[in-house]
Amino acid sequence: MMPQHSPAPSAWRRIQTAWGLPDLAGKGRFVAANLIDSLGNGLVVAFTVVFFVKTTSLSLVAVGAALTVGQLLVLPFPLFIGRLLDKYGPRTVVAAGNWISVAGFIGFLFSHAAWQIVLWQFVVQLGSTAFWMGNSPLTVLVARGVERARWFGFVRALRNVGVGFGGAASAVALSIGTVAGLRAVMVINVVTFAVAGWLVITLRGADTSEAAGAGPAEPKPAEPEQATGETTGQPSGGYRTVLKDTRYLRLVATNISFVFSSTVITVLLAVYAVDDLDVGAWIVGVFVVLNAAMVALLQTLASRWIEARRPVTVLVLALLFNAAAFVVFGTLLVLPGWAVIAGLLIAMVLYTVAEMLGSPPTSELSVVMAPEHLRGRYLGVYQLSWSVGGAVAPALLTALLEGGAALPWVFLTAISVLAVPLVLGLDRRPVATSEAAPAGDVAPKEQLDGDPVG
Repeated sequence: MMPQHSPAPSAWRRIQTAWGLPDLAGKGRFVAANLIDSLGNGLVVAFTVVFFVKTTSLSLVAVGAALTVGQLLVLPFPLFIGRLLDKYGPRTVVAAGNWISVAGFIGFLFSHAAWQIVLWQFVVQLGSTAFWMGNSPLTVLVARGVERARWFGFVRALRNVGVGFGGAASAVALSIGTVAGLRAVMVINVVTFAVAGWLVITLRGADTSEAAGAGPAEPKPAEPEQATGETTGQPSGGYRTVLKDTRYLRLVATNISFVFSSTVITVLLAVYAVDDLDVGAWIVGVFVVLNAAMVALLQTLASRWIEARRPVTVLVLALLFNAAAFVVFGTLLVLPGWAVIAGLLIAMVLYTVAEMLGSPPTSELSVVMAPEHLRGRYLGVYQLSWSVGGAVAPALLTALLEGGAALPWVFLTAISVLAVPLVLGLDRRPVATSEAAPAGDVAPKEQLDGDPVG
């Protein structure tokens, strides 16, 4: 009998493999929904403040304060969204998040008073939180147990590309300068987010029936006693179980370090470079573009490298790269003027490498370390690290900068180094699982470790 040979991979598949891209066949709706969300976020982040300054009679300070209050009101809601994830599954929550954002954008169009901006900013941020809390477990389902690191890296790269293009489109709209033009951009956001929600809710590749045996399945609606364990006296059904899981809390604590690190570009870099290093603002812009371009172009290649290694090893490297970057940033204060630009380049490259290494494994572990029947609640606690850290970081880092130009870099270096011991052993199965988690609810080794079984 003649030996059978599998067909040679297509040219496109060879390109996908070489660049660390996951297999995109049949995943077009999921990819399109993520791209739309990223484009929309790029538009909103870049021009929301200007939109309200132009379309209302409120001052810049009043608009900024209203937007901040609206965002702060969302802080406790990840815990509620976590319950919904456990009950309805990630696909429903992600689609609902898109549609909630649609309601918020419509509200933006009719906002004239500060309280209205607070209300609709809260709605938009609630939708965004629901989207991102559900998107990680949905990514695991779309990956179907394989190429998970590549999928998380690809989603990250998509986000950078989308935010970049969204920001550019927003800049064009702002250059037009008319109220009608700004409102048109907001209407486009309404339409595209509505379409993104439809793309997700009609996604079939992540159905439990189709993914059986290929990875973690989308959670089925929980039984009443499973969803409300706190009221039945069983800690397994609620957040007490999460708070007793010290391994997962170590991941959450580690992620706080990455959250603080992620705010360097938006909070620290421009003020530090211009005021303390006497560097032109345009140079800071160049380095910000460099960061975005590196992530967009190299994240999938980094994910290809990451998938062959233990998540803990990659996370330790990411933390050490972050620490090295912050040391270089702080050292620039004592360097002569001609060396500062070179130092900024080195620091930004180290910082971006840490970003590319840290994002896929933290996203993956946040999902696969959680028992399936409580995955939403676990992700609710994990999301708090982003919500609380993102709210605290600007105030803390700017206060440190006011106290001394080197202080924020010392702080960031310290929390990066101190997070290393927290990471060690995270990808090992605990000796004994909680009595609350039946054997069928504990992820098998391939799911828990984040590494292929070899």
